[in-house]
Order: sequence, then structure tokens, then C-alpha cells
Amino acid sequence: MSFINYNIKKISLSLIEGFYFILKNNLFLFRLIRKAGEMQLSKKGEIPVSIIIPTYNEKDNLPVLVKEIYSIIKKTDISPEIVVVDDNSSDGTGALAEDLAKKYSIQVLKRPGKAGLSSAILDGLKIAKSDIIGIMDADLSHDPSIIPKMVDAIVRQKNQLVIGSRYIKGGKIENWPLKRRIISWVAVFMAFPFTRIKDRTSGYFFFNREILEGIELNPVGFKIGLEIMVKGNYKRWKEIPYVFKDRIAGQSKLNTGEIRNYLKQLSSFLFYRKPPKMIKTLK
Repeated sequence: MSFINYNIKKISLSLIEGFYFILKNNLFLFRLIRKAGEMQLSKKGEIPVSIIIPTYNEKDNLPVLVKEIYSIIKKTDISPEIVVVDDNSSDGTGALAEDLAKKYSIQVLKRPGKAGLSSAILDGLKIAKSDIIGIMDADLSHDPSIIPKMVDAIVRQKNQLVIGSRYIKGGKIENWPLKRRIISWVAVFMAFPFTRIKDRTSGYFFFNREILEGIELNPVGFKIGLEIMVKGNYKRWKEIPYVFKDRIAGQSKLNTGEIRNYLKQLSSFLFYRKPPKMIKTLK
């Protein structure tokens, strides 16, 4: 009887040791699988974003901007694609953009003539690959350091339109003469009936592509952002403050023709819907 009990104990100990061995190795295997899954999740967790940058004679500014964007974005989960739409620049901006595309993820669309800012953005949208779209100027007036905040406001906070704002707390304009400031203030005030967004003439904004479904955008003029603010199919939006700095190199594109186009644009908004509910701005 004692012999049988001894064998049962021995078998039990062997089973326990075997079970422990299997468990230990499976735990190791499980950790490996989990680690691989986390690595895969991290890869899949990258946020694809297309940033459209229209250019006309921005040879001195474009490489600085591209380097700044990538320097800021490399610390985040954002996977960027830059779409440069060049309007036959006489200073070689288009060729320079193609050189930059050898090092960075850049698509370059070279157009045969100077067709304007709004149409450049619309053409850029046709080739942009991501659902999250960013629009910014090439002249270094739009601070790229807020790009992570703008993307986060779309991805995590579920806003559909995010505007870089000069006219909320924390935002401001530097190095503008009084005449330019007055023109900007008047333009912003004139658009008040159409949207409650504070910076209605901002050219720096990010949005989810879905807000453009079923709407027709006017390619004339340079305030495509206002066109999207008024016509876009969105419910949640946010403004994020930044400091607008006037261009260092090159010349401003503002002229009397663009002012006339802006007035025509405002008159075309008379029958569009009321703006969506305000979402508190990030500080």
C-alpha cells in the first residue's frame, strides 16, 4: 500500500513539475506574443496625416518648413505626408520640392500656371492619401509646433475641424503693420454672420476629409478655410491658439484682386446653414 502511495506521490510531483515547465515556457511564449503584438499595434497605431502646402516662389522658406515639420512630428505617432502644390514658381520651388521628396515623404504637384491658393488646395486634396488633412502656408507664418495638438484634437477629442487661431486667448500676430491688421480685423468681422469661429480668415487648419462630402467648394480666391468653415459637414470643432509671424523671405500674395474675390465669396454664403456648437479651446 505504501508502495502505491509512493508511486502516486511521485507521479503527482512529475505532473506538477511538467505543468510548471509548460506554464513557465508558455508564459515566456505569451510574453513574446504580447510584445510582438504591442510592436505591431504601435506600427498600426501611427496616425496618417496629409499636410497640403501650396507654393509660389517659396524656395527659401519651403526647406526650412519641411525640416521643422519633421523635427516636431518625429516625437509623435503622426505619420506625415506632405503634398506640395507648386504654381509654376519662377525661383525653382517646384524642383526644390522634388529634391526634398528624395529625403522626406513628399508628393509634388507642379501646375503649369498661377491658378491660385484655393484651387491649389483642392488639387492637393485629390492626391492626398490620408483622411486627416492639414492646410498651411509655406512662408513660415504658421507655427508647426501646434500640429500635434491639432491632430490630437481630431483623433482623441473627436473634433472634425481644428483651426489655428490668431484671435483667441494665447494667439496673436507679430510684425504686421497697422494697415494689414486693420484689413484682417475687417475681414474677420465681415464673416461674423456665417460662422462663430473666431479666426474666420485663418489659413491654418486641419480637418477630417469626411466633412467635405456632398459639398461644392469654390476654387476662386485664397480663403478656402472660410469656405470649409461655412459649408463643411461638421458638428464638432475647435480653435487652438498660435502666434502668427509674418514671412521673413519672399513677398505677400495679398492684392486688390484677392480682396474683391473675398467680397464675392462672402456674398455666396448667404444661404448656408448655421454654425455648429462651440467646443472649448485647448490651452
